[in-house]
Amino acid sequence: MVLDRQLLDKINDQIDLVFERIESFENQYSEVLVRVHPEYKESALNLIHYLALRSFNIETLDKEWEALGLPITTQIEGQVLQNLVGFKVILHSLMKAEDFEYDKPFITIETAEKLLKKHTNALLGEKPKRRETRVMVTQPTTASEDPVFIQNLLNAGMNVARINCAHDDEAIWKAIIDRIKEAEGKCRIAMDLGGPKIRTGLMKPGPKVIHIKPERNALGQVVNPARVWLAPYGIKPSDNSTPSIAIPVNKKWLKKTEPGSYVIFRDARDKKCKLTIEECDGIGRWASCYNSAFVSSDTLLNVFLQRQSDMEIHTVHELLPLEEIIYLFAGDYLKLNKEDIPGEPAQYDENGEITKIAHISCTEPAIFKSIKPGEPIFFDDGKIEGIIESVHDDHALIQITSTKKNGGKLRARKGINFPESQLDIKGLTSKDKRDIKFIAEHADLVNFSFVNSKDDVEDLLSILDEQQSDLGVVLKIETMEAYQNLPSILLSAMANYPVGVMIARGDLAIEAGWKKFAIIQEEILRLCEAAHIPNIWATQVLENLAKKGVPTRSEITDAAMAQRSECVMLNKGYYIVKAVKMLDKILWEMQKIQKKKKKSPKLKFNPVV
Repeated sequence: MVLDRQLLDKINDQIDLVFERIESFENQYSEVLVRVHPEYKESALNLIHYLALRSFNIETLDKEWEALGLPITTQIEGQVLQNLVGFKVILHSLMKAEDFEYDKPFITIETAEKLLKKHTNALLGEKPKRRETRVMVTQPTTASEDPVFIQNLLNAGMNVARINCAHDDEAIWKAIIDRIKEAEGKCRIAMDLGGPKIRTGLMKPGPKVIHIKPERNALGQVVNPARVWLAPYGIKPSDNSTPSIAIPVNKKWLKKTEPGSYVIFRDARDKKCKLTIEECDGIGRWASCYNSAFVSSDTLLNVFLQRQSDMEIHTVHELLPLEEIIYLFAGDYLKLNKEDIPGEPAQYDENGEITKIAHISCTEPAIFKSIKPGEPIFFDDGKIEGIIESVHDDHALIQITSTKKNGGKLRARKGINFPESQLDIKGLTSKDKRDIKFIAEHADLVNFSFVNSKDDVEDLLSILDEQQSDLGVVLKIETMEAYQNLPSILLSAMANYPVGVMIARGDLAIEAGWKKFAIIQEEILRLCEAAHIPNIWATQVLENLAKKGVPTRSEITDAAMAQRSECVMLNKGYYIVKAVKMLDKILWEMQKIQKKKKKSPKLKFNPVV
């Protein structure tokens, strides 16, 4: 094989420069390496070597190295020095130069793989029997009362149970943990700190009404009746599920009914409707309804019992008010309040003219010091987009620029993102600091939400040290600031053992923009591989399947790609057990055929401590 001598000399010089940069970075990061946990010494050093390599323009290097037609590439995350030494040996052989010798120790590809497995086992527990990738499942509130549900998740393949401290309270968290430990001692418990998540505030109470809505086809014809739960307040079905439609009624007349009994009523629109009792479930009843109906507290129920002649008249118990919803379309205006004022939809006069624009509050008043006119704003995981038109002392005026074709629905407690605003919000809130005490006592992992800098990490580790806790720490990367600071965040976190990274793809995708997100996701995977740190692939994995029972083609592909990570997280949903079973099968099949892909991303990290 004839190779260009000048090209060989050039590449040889380039690799020499990389070696020099590696030595420079080792000196630059020497104090950081001293603070790293002993279990991470080799991994942290390899990460620093990778940062040194990435300080060059790797696209240019790759193109020139590929011209040799040899397996020389910059994609050598797990064992940087071994590959560089190997490249030098090849080059010296081709150049007929004296043998290249390197006198410093370095890890091999086998060692890198062992380190990643060791760190993954320490964080997420021993691997399941038939697959390498673990499955993390977010726990719903009902898991606190339902041991059967927990057991079904474990049987389906759950390895880590996730509890989000942004929801429920310590009593419910403890009940969920107890249920899991009773069922399976090996399942890890991970608890998310709520963090400074910016959300919409509460809405004004809406009307006291229940909407019964059967399933219809494209022609408006009923294909499946609505399934309605009739029972006194607080009584759930025997499977402990939460019915989507529940009407509170008196148990005295309800227990007289049986399958075949029916209820005739006129709804809030004076439309005649019918409920048919289909099934007895304790003191409750399941009924079907083919009518679209609005049931209010004044609704009179004409109850026909065993025989048509046995008829009684009753009323619905007092209903809880529905929460208002703000419907938004492109071109609409929304007032984002600084004060905690309950939100409400726009108000109109008799001619359809707006007399008062829709408004809602923000849970983080501090953002009003940072946001500026012209900056974009996103609501509800990017489903509603807008532009900040003006900022005032007590509110910001938002013009909506994009929603779904039929309008966007904005509710309370939905996320707000400011992707281009420089927000001065720290990683730990006062609630987080209180919750850490509970997490340290009852959980195995703490998922650190909205970590943005090494200072945030040091704050968390300081609190864990005060608690004398040996918790594993999972860094949730969900902002561009966190992504750009990830090298220093990782090196600071590696003072603790064990550590993991979660790609919180929902918030991060909005912050980064859809065009850049795929590259950023790839970049995070590479950094984790260089540090031999397990990665958790999170947000909307098999989301449609978990919530509606049927997966989309795109989310099946996404779940297959998730096999590249060490753990995949599923969010809660009515069909979550089905989703876990499918994910288990996909991961098992994919690990037999998929190897980690090697592509050169275009973005660069700032390798700054």
